[in-house]
Order: sequence, then structure tokens, then C-alpha cells
Amino acid sequence: MIEWIIFTPACFALNLAFGPNNLLAMTHGARSGVVFAQKAAFGRLVVFVPMIAISALGLGLVLTTSAIVFNIAKMIGAVYLIWLGISLWRSAKTLTAEEISGGVMTVQNGFKAEAMVAISNPKAILIFAAFFPQFVVLGAYWQSYALLGAAFLLMEAIAIFAYAVFGRLASTFAAGKIPMLQRVSGATMCLFGVLLLISPQPTRS
Repeated sequence: MIEWIIFTPACFALNLAFGPNNLLAMTHGARSGVVFAQKAAFGRLVVFVPMIAISALGLGLVLTTSAIVFNIAKMIGAVYLIWLGISLWRSAKTLTAEEISGGVMTVQNGFKAEAMVAISNPKAILIFAAFFPQFVVLGAYWQSYALLGAAFLLMEAIAIFAYAVFGRLASTFAAGKIPMLQRVSGATMCLFGVLLLISPQPTRS
């Protein structure tokens, strides 16, 4: 039986952790509203589904055992995060028909940005590969893994909503400072990219 009493708070803490995707949800919420942020963040959830499946198959361990694979994924991800951060910074000068990732801010572009940020971090799949197995029921491996994955996605959706609401409230009470918030978001995204670039390859314990 899955130990939900332990899994739920531990997992939700991971969902709420401040990272590139949650920063993007907050930025989308501030700029375009909560509903927009939730629609855009569906791109993140779509990417997480195959990541969970890959970790269930044990392929996530490839990233911990192959330095070449990990470093290539890390470099691509870091470059994208830095590029996205620069785009956010540059788009701060306008608040209508804003641009992100080189295009007009639409749900489609927001969806793509969320998906690309999720893909760009090779450590995301390591969370599933390292965290989920601690709660999997060996006698019902696939069923329990699927339940854990579904619970994670549900809590991720709640975290997205929370960050989007926070971003919207921040923009409401400081409407004149949205460009500054935009620049802070861009700088923070660049920082995430740099941290990812210099991060060491995880090792199996």
C-alpha cells in the first residue's frame, strides 16, 4: 500500500519548490492572468507524463550513469533557460502584445515555453527516478507508479495555480512595477540556467 501520508506532503513540497517552470507560471499570471497561466502550463504537464513513464522503465538512470548524455542535456537546457531569461528581460519594456521566445504572447507560445522549460532540465526526470521508487508497491509496480504519477500531476496543477495567483496579485498591487517584475523574472531565469550549467552530474547512491 502506498504511504500517502508521507508521499503527499513530500511530493507537494517538490511541486511548490521555486524553479524555472514555477517562475514562468508566476510571470504568465502577472502578465496575462491566471487562466492563461494554467492553459500555458498544460505544456509542462504534457511533458511530465512521458518523463514519469521513462522513469518507471528505469531509463532515467541513464542520466546518472552516462556523463555524456547528462552533460549534453544540461548544456542544451542551460542555454535555453538563459535565452528565455534574456527574452523576458527584453520584453519588459512593453506590456501589450509582448514577446516571449521570439513571438507574440499567446497560449500556444506560453504552452511551448512551459514545455521547453520542463524538457530543458534533465534533473526533472531524476526527481521521478529517485523519489517515486521509495513509495512504489513492488507487488503492484505499474499500478502504484501510475497512481503516484497521477497524484504528482494533480499537485503540480495546484502549484501552478498558486504561483499564477501570486503573480496576478503582485501585478494588481504593483501594476506600475510589472516591467521590474519582468526583469527580475528574466534575471532569475538566467540564474537558473547558469546554475544548471555548473551543476555536477548526480550519482547513484
